[in-house]
Amino acid sequence: CGRNFEYYSEDPVLTGKIGAALVNGIEANGVGTSVKHFVANNQETERTSNNVIVSERALREIYLRGFEIIVREAQPWTIMSSYNKVNGTYTSESEYLLTEVLRDDWGFQGVVMSDWFGGNDAAAQVAAGNDLLEPGTKKQWDALTEAAEAGTLSAAAIDTSVRRILELILQSRKMKGYAYGEDPDLDAHARIARKAAAEGMVLLKNSDVLPLPRGKNVALLGTGSYDFIAGGTGSGDVNEAYTVSLEEGLKNAGYPINAAAQRAFEEHRAANAGQFVKPEGMRAMFDPYHPPQLSLAPELLEEVARSADVAFLTIGRNSGEGGDRVEADDFLLSGLEQEMIERTCRIFHAAGKRVVVVLNVGGVIETASWRDAPDAILLAWQGGQEGGNAVADVVAGTVNPSGKLPMSFPVHLSDHASTANFPTDGAPMSLTGMIFGTPEKPADEQVRNKDFTRYEEGIYIGYRHFDRTGTEVAYPFGYGLSYTDFAFADLRVARVGDSLSVDLTVTNTGDLPGKEVVQLYTSLPATRIDRPVRELKTFAKTPLLAAGESVDLHFDVPVSDLAYWDETTSGWTVEPGVYTISVGDSSRDIRESAEVER
Repeated sequence: CGRNFEYYSEDPVLTGKIGAALVNGIEANGVGTSVKHFVANNQETERTSNNVIVSERALREIYLRGFEIIVREAQPWTIMSSYNKVNGTYTSESEYLLTEVLRDDWGFQGVVMSDWFGGNDAAAQVAAGNDLLEPGTKKQWDALTEAAEAGTLSAAAIDTSVRRILELILQSRKMKGYAYGEDPDLDAHARIARKAAAEGMVLLKNSDVLPLPRGKNVALLGTGSYDFIAGGTGSGDVNEAYTVSLEEGLKNAGYPINAAAQRAFEEHRAANAGQFVKPEGMRAMFDPYHPPQLSLAPELLEEVARSADVAFLTIGRNSGEGGDRVEADDFLLSGLEQEMIERTCRIFHAAGKRVVVVLNVGGVIETASWRDAPDAILLAWQGGQEGGNAVADVVAGTVNPSGKLPMSFPVHLSDHASTANFPTDGAPMSLTGMIFGTPEKPADEQVRNKDFTRYEEGIYIGYRHFDRTGTEVAYPFGYGLSYTDFAFADLRVARVGDSLSVDLTVTNTGDLPGKEVVQLYTSLPATRIDRPVRELKTFAKTPLLAAGESVDLHFDVPVSDLAYWDETTSGWTVEPGVYTISVGDSSRDIRESAEVER
């Protein structure tokens, strides 16, 4: 999906926990949030008319679960309904989703708003529980007026939506006389952005090259090293005040930048000046910035290798609203990028020098075919305005990387079961289509994965699918290296009332201070139903542990979290049996396990 840079995870629990933390953090400052897009908005292609055909179990366990956690743990002020249909009904017109599930089952108290120009029938939207129509049109107003006068839209439904909107307004700080200021502490905000970016980076590979001693001469290769991507495009973009490049970040941290490599980039930029102009206005929203890549000739690269101590090669990807990513030259490296990695590693290794690849990306890319070549791979994501400084913090060891993969990195795109049910041609939607939608086609003319998408993989998304089929992955869900090592020990599990009490000890067994993320998975080996091999139920990051230091972690897992959605009873069911409680460093690196009977 083109917007995965602004989403959270292939796992609904991780998605929900991160989302709830974000909502609680924002709303603690008196600012409302809008959690979107509710629900099953998983492709940009034909998003305004696509009909998601999905089982109730997959809907409940995978696609609704993250929203449910956010509602129960954070109670956001608003939720935005998505453009698409679910099983034939626009989400913004679905009383089942907006009233029965969201409000009656979960207890949501806030406002539901449509996505801009979303839905088809204004009266049906309000009747279903979609309170606010965004941005509001004369056509919608006329339809609402006509329905109200005809009695097909009840006064009670109108009053309910009005009450919710007024309650939202009245709880705002503006209505409480908040004395706002226009001089925020931007330096403090930048420090938070830098810390968050560094904490989230994932070290995929490290063959004794990182952390890098300060003062080493660094050859920056690839356009992205000098032109870092802060974030993706579309309404999920952030208008950052500036973007610190990798070049600036390493220079700020005390690393000399190799002059020959820098000069080659500056000549490249001057020769292609027109392609280094970032889109502005509406173009910036829907047109990802892709400056031309640079590959140094072998002779020049040999000159660079002689004068540099280490090479940093940045691979960048951008995407966003209005179009989905594709396989060629996007998930897969381009031919030029493959050449850059091969040539850089060959020439630098021949000179006895190391190579670090930095991934400045917002989603998964293919790594299996080339990951053996460089000495280190740092997944820097799209780190916002302080991205370059955050990478330098990790490179220098000021921050010991502790981020973990929120999604699996497959060997092949087709290894995902969902690939069969996704529009892989990446056809961009027109601006008119994005705003006003596309005309609905007759049933016999509808195209699979565009007009309708069958979620035939069911609950088997990401690691759930890979574990079930035993498929090799490049990097598993939850994976991430550190500059130190950790040991898990003394796992203790007990049933306490309606919860499982889980305790364990984590020890830093390495030589450097660091943090570890402990992931708790559950499974039922003797299950009588079709269910995943294991499922993430909770997680925790340790405090910074000095070498040799230990910490005891405690988890409470509600027994209800062991439930599956039983379609025969239309409810959650906890299957009896002996459950395995496992803690690990990733979905495929389980360190300790224990059993408990339910």
